Amino acid sequence: MICASIFIKHGIAGKMKIVEEPNTFGLNNPFLAQGNRLQPKVTPNPVSGPAHLHRLAGKCFSLSESTYKYEFCPFHNITQHEQSFRWNAYSGILGIWQEWEIANNTFTGMWMRDGDTCGTRNRETKVDLVCSGNSKLAAVSEPSTCVYSLTFETPLVCHPHSLLVYPSLTDNLQKEWDEAEQARYEGLITEQGYNNLLRDIFEDAGFLKSQKVKVKPPEVIADPQTDNSLQKCTEDLQKQREETERLRALLSQHNIPFDLTPDEAKATVSQMVRDQHLRGDNGLIDLH
Repeated sequence: MICASIFIKHGIAGKMKIVEEPNTFGLNNPFLAQGNRLQPKVTPNPVSGPAHLHRLAGKCFSLSESTYKYEFCPFHNITQHEQSFRWNAYSGILGIWQEWEIANNTFTGMWMRDGDTCGTRNRETKVDLVCSGNSKLAAVSEPSTCVYSLTFETPLVCHPHSLLVYPSLTDNLQKEWDEAEQARYEGLITEQGYNNLLRDIFEDAGFLKSQKVKVKPPEVIADPQTDNSLQKCTEDLQKQREETERLRALLSQHNIPFDLTPDEAKATVSQMVRDQHLRGDNGLIDLH
């Protein structure tokens, strides 16, 4: 009996599987309640920035430090999972892809914002890109409460020009930047106006999250009487033009001279003048 008992215990122990880390608390677990799964507050912004970095989209890189496992998915999000068997082990989102950080014509970092709630704010993470022989998540820290710093190493940023902003712009936006540079050089705009222009360009390129407030135009209720009046005026104006042309032809036929009206004369000499007010600039210098 003793031998049999020992044999049974060892047989069961040999089939036991030791779980090295807990599940991802809802990421791939259909048995958990929906409320326990990670719920992003916003959707990631579109992929942007240097074209050679776009190949990172759809990939994820993980790092285990102490009791936490971090997962960084470029142009998507960053998550953190506590590697413990506590019933309330933390698993959450540290940030969702939003925009680039730009300084001196260089992409200096990626910002992941609108993560899980942390007190009165949302968690956010700045990703620093560092040259290395392999792509990997190298380090994660929390320099201030709810704000994380992540170091991502990759050979994609080793070239001296790999993180320049200007080459990543379209031809039209490059032209706008050139015009802004010329205006600043000629003293037509202030430094603040120049920076505002650059931000507009970067927003149009999708590098920065737009700060422009979209105002919905008021709905116009159609008035049948107004529509009828407008249509009648249009028809009357067309009839007058036709009658004027007929009279002009008649006068020309009999070699009778006639003069243009002041409005017509003005129209014949009008020309298109380029608007020299650069968009986005609230710092124009008054030269008068």
